Amino acid sequence: MSITHEHSPPTSGAATQREREQRVRERSVAKYRERAADYDASCGPTWPIRERAVALLAPRPGERVLDVGCGTGLSIPLLRQRVGEGGAVIGFDHSEAMLAQARARAAAAGWRNVTLLHRAAQDLAAAIDGGPVDAILFHYTHDILRSPTALAHVLACARPGARVAIAGIKYFPWWLAPLNFWVYFKNFGYNGAPGDLTTPWDRIAPRLTHWTWTPTQYGMGYLASGRLASSGA
Repeated sequence: MSITHEHSPPTSGAATQREREQRVRERSVAKYRERAADYDASCGPTWPIRERAVALLAPRPGERVLDVGCGTGLSIPLLRQRVGEGGAVIGFDHSEAMLAQARARAAAAGWRNVTLLHRAAQDLAAAIDGGPVDAILFHYTHDILRSPTALAHVLACARPGARVAIAGIKYFPWWLAPLNFWVYFKNFGYNGAPGDLTTPWDRIAPRLTHWTWTPTQYGMGYLASGRLASSGA
């Protein structure tokens, strides 16, 4: 099938790319500002996928884990349970409306080993203290996966060989292609750059070893994993 997406205009250099990414971020922040209050209630259908993604990541006691685009912090209890009190969970999000809920959740629970940063992925690398992380969770972070700059900053926060797990949305297989119009508009409701759903992992997969992925939700989603092949720099 063919769906018309928004594509970046012909680039004239790094400035054009930065401007495009800034527009994408602004659209995303606006969308999540509207969705923040009801976001948790909307996540019930994908909760099993969240649990599977954390299990696939397999954080270990004492490790440092990065929760990419942590939103309202729904994955943090699952990650904390794995790393224990001796580990650390670092979450970041560029939506203040979403992150405010994550901070409230952490404060109410009294978590002392959780750090939450109001930060865009494109500005992340310099903000992580305490050394490189051991594992990275990408849970429905489509815009970040499509941004080379964002990916470079996120992966630069991890040690070589760090484990990576990804859960996200993608187009159905070709035999269900008519349904992909619905998939596109579902993604449009959340992301600043909602297209590129055929192989949405194709910018991170080359940076990883032991890459594998499997479809979820009858082909509308995917779970993937690998290990960072380099420092991510």
